[in-house]
Amino acid sequence: SDGSIRLHQMTSECPLMQWNDSTKGQPIIALQWALTRPAVFFALDASSNIYIWDLLENDLLPVAKQTIPSERVVTMTLLGEPEKANGLLGIVLAKESGQIDIQYVKKKWALP
Repeated sequence: SDGSIRLHQMTSECPLMQWNDSTKGQPIIALQWALTRPAVFFALDASSNIYIWDLLENDLLPVAKQTIPSERVVTMTLLGEPEKANGLLGIVLAKESGQIDIQYVKKKWALP
């Protein structure tokens, strides 16, 4: 609810990494690991900002931020085929109006 993200190992209650205020205080409403690249995850905040984290490139800050300006995004999920090496990864965004939007991710964040 405060924009913090914690990375846990299943065998410990203490986080391996913790990023406080990663969304400048906005609540995170969805977070998902990339299906095709294990070190990348995406976070959606309550202000319709999508943050892309690539832990191999930078483990302190997101490597990119994209604002969806048209209307509020209420949730997101990722689509892709992890068993294929084509690097195709998409973000499905559900907007407040009920509209669904699919955007494809740059290859540098999608390739295995």
